[in-house]
Amino acid sequence: MAKERKSFLLRVDPKLHDALRRWADDEFRSLNAQVESLLRQAVQKAGRLAQEQEKPPESGSEGSSGSEDDRGGS
Repeated sequence: MAKERKSFLLRVDPKLHDALRRWADDEFRSLNAQVESLLRQAVQKAGRLAQEQEKPPESGSEGSSGSEDDRGGS
């Protein structure tokens, strides 16, 4: 059974969006999975989130969040 996920609207500069999309494509991730992975890394590095006991399954490159693909949206 998958964990419940929260959603929220995020507004970003178009150039940042394009850079994140390219990075996600390079790592074979959805944009959503890429942003979540980057946020998780930053929060863990800042000591704001303890290491999880059960890590999500990895797909693609190291550190993948395993999130569902959202390429249909923007």
